[in-house]
Amino acid sequence: MLYGGKDEHKMAKLNKITNEGLKKLQDELFFLKTIRRKEVSEQIKTARGLGDLSENSEYDEAREEQAKVEARIAELETMLENVEVISEHELTTDAVNVGSKVRVHDEKFDEEIEYTVVGSSEANALKRRISDQSPIGSALMGAKVGETVTAYTPGGELRFRIIEISK
Repeated sequence: MLYGGKDEHKMAKLNKITNEGLKKLQDELFFLKTIRRKEVSEQIKTARGLGDLSENSEYDEAREEQAKVEARIAELETMLENVEVISEHELTTDAVNVGSKVRVHDEKFDEEIEYTVVGSSEANALKRRISDQSPIGSALMGAKVGETVTAYTPGGELRFRIIEISK
């Protein structure tokens, strides 16, 4: 499908995400705004009471933490403004999409692996949750059972045969 004009730029910014991933981002944002912000504010208040701010490492650390919290809040708000939620009823097992579980045969290592393709904000390599924008994820996107895809990774070229696609 082709997009033109202003819509093309807007479409490129959207981050596809599952309902589960959306809930995690919303929960993290709520925690940071309601609890963590207050904790850091109290740390700053306590550190101010310790004396000279120019030589107060506790104050400096609390201010750095405050900056990190505020930066993460801004990042989450931006992410949440630009998400496209993939709902369960949109998922099919005809082709790989965000939200699909994909069982593949890795031809290089002659083994079967199961990946879940997710939006970039949900990726977790240790849990085999790969981003649709990663080398392997993007190679799998749109592939069908029986097809072989090639992923060009920093570690070299990998080939995967699609065995099964599920929700």
